Amino acid sequence: MAMIRFENVTKRYRGTAKPALDRVSFEVLRGEFVFLVGASGSGKSSCLRLILREDTPSSGNVMVLGRDLRTLANRKVPYFRRHVGAVFQDFRLLPNKTVFQNVAFTLQVIGSSRAFIRQAVPEALNLVGLGDKQKRMPHELSGGEQQRVAIARALVNRPQVLLADEPTGNLDPATSIDIMQLLARINANGTTIVMATHEAGFVDQMQRRVIELRGGVMLRDERHGRYSDTSGLPQLQPEQIRGAAAAAALTAVLELQREVGIEPTVTDAAIATASANGVADAVASSAPVPPSHSAGTGEPQHATPEGQEARPRTQPVPLVDRAEADVAELGLADRLGLGGSQDDEVGPTS
Repeated sequence: MAMIRFENVTKRYRGTAKPALDRVSFEVLRGEFVFLVGASGSGKSSCLRLILREDTPSSGNVMVLGRDLRTLANRKVPYFRRHVGAVFQDFRLLPNKTVFQNVAFTLQVIGSSRAFIRQAVPEALNLVGLGDKQKRMPHELSGGEQQRVAIARALVNRPQVLLADEPTGNLDPATSIDIMQLLARINANGTTIVMATHEAGFVDQMQRRVIELRGGVMLRDERHGRYSDTSGLPQLQPEQIRGAAAAAALTAVLELQREVGIEPTVTDAAIATASANGVADAVASSAPVPPSHSAGTGEPQHATPEGQEARPRTQPVPLVDRAEADVAELGLADRLGLGGSQDDEVGPTS
């Protein structure tokens, strides 16, 4: 089910030549965790303001929880916002009220009963790890604790969607990690989260959905994205393996093929080539093996035009004696990289 849908949304503000959002379209499904990323002025906050119905689009449609916010009457906005929580960079706590009173205030505004408030507020504070600080004043709390109070206040009415606008912007790195872990737990419990952030480290580590904006235009929408688009960067090629390690690798393949009784695709000449030039050259030199071989040597012959004498491939000086001795000490599973590890994940090759 789509919780949020932007349909070709453009937002213009008076006195600005360029729109804050320019024909933006995306959809957020129930239970997703979506990062909005981009430089200042890219349109992230404008998206959140439209979702919260603090603004309306100049053109296009914004649908939240099945409601078209352009046609939502102003008198119904407070009722709509009961289902959408919001957390900001500056906490926005009431300085003259206790932690309990700050969280309860949201419920008091919408007319919740005292019985419900007495039940819901402690539950929300326990969720964010502040169950023992209900009577504290905001100035008695650290920045991270104040942000946790703000998150509890946003969640106390059990909203379906939580918006977070730079929630770690005023926090130190260690506290920021705690807040991000808290948001991840909240999301795991089923709350849909849309978070605008500049924190590239968190985005890269969490590998959630990423929507990138630039100048009001949506550049990309990646299901498991990173903060920056790395698709255009050159890919580093693995360094060619040479020497005894390369020869040992191909020797292991050759021995395995002999053990299981199949025709070898790796030749002694290829092993020597690997030692001198690398595995890639060795593979190229060994496959495919031409059917004709020089008499008594087992060396493959180059294909030659009819009437010309076949010229044997130049074979480097063999350097595999030590490598073969090393490989012989390994079991078959170890030679294939299957021994000792129970990890099914395929890692990078050397």
